[in-house]
Amino acid sequence: MSVTVVGSIALDTVETPSGKTEEELGGAATYFALAASNYTRVHLVGVVGEDFPLGHVDLFKAKGIILDGLETVPGKTFRWAGKYHQDMNERDTLDTQLNVFEQFHPKLPEAAREAKFLFLGNIHPSLQLEVLEQTQAQFVALDTMNLWIHTAREDLDRAMRRVDAILINDAEVKDLTGEPNLVKGARAVAQLGPRIVIAKKGEHGCLLFEDEQFFATPAMPLENLVDPTGAGDTFGGGLMGYIAYKDATDPATLRQAIVHGTIIASFACQAFGPARLAQITMNDILQRYDAFRQLVTF
Repeated sequence: MSVTVVGSIALDTVETPSGKTEEELGGAATYFALAASNYTRVHLVGVVGEDFPLGHVDLFKAKGIILDGLETVPGKTFRWAGKYHQDMNERDTLDTQLNVFEQFHPKLPEAAREAKFLFLGNIHPSLQLEVLEQTQAQFVALDTMNLWIHTAREDLDRAMRRVDAILINDAEVKDLTGEPNLVKGARAVAQLGPRIVIAKKGEHGCLLFEDEQFFATPAMPLENLVDPTGAGDTFGGGLMGYIAYKDATDPATLRQAIVHGTIIASFACQAFGPARLAQITMNDILQRYDAFRQLVTF
């Protein structure tokens, strides 16, 4: 089964303790699509400007990503710049230039509409609602961020009532519910609509909540952490890609999907931008899967 992703495609300038890269390929939909393409067919829906490098388009094509929903319009591509602190857990946004992304209204081609699985990147909730009006997806997951929780809560609430799952970090759970306890907060999020709540905790792994059951997994320990940009979106791509590959959302499949998301996100952190994601194969993923399984078995 295929998966459709709707979100940002960007050119990122990132500085970390390991160095700096300028105008590297980035964006939530980019990381998601490159990760998910290891498991299934991916329909990428987004917008770029006329300055978007053709080499990046060639990378998408090389990974088998379907680009019927990728619009190229007059103007400049969305740009973002950030600098990470020494411990890599915090970053400062230095510059955001929405450019063509500011006027983006997603238009799903027929094949993207018919995909059984849909992932809504952390675009404005009003745009997520526009996508939901176009899709025939049977399983929908949504990502969001603090900005929308504070500035577009009504639209976000409407969107959450129409999705099956939400990916959200622990700070966003607190912002959304006012509950400092993550377990209680996740249950409160589920009452807003999504039956599945996946709480990301960065270097501390993630938690999966469904009904009254939950599952926890650590992050993959890394010695050579270079750039964590896009790790959460890569996690979502691995998770949704695996679900689409298995064509199932039962508890056992969801747990495996969480693990695959965790593993593939670890690759994203080992180079600037999506450079490492562009190189990996399923054999690399399975080797790291075996290492991860040994790590958590006792």
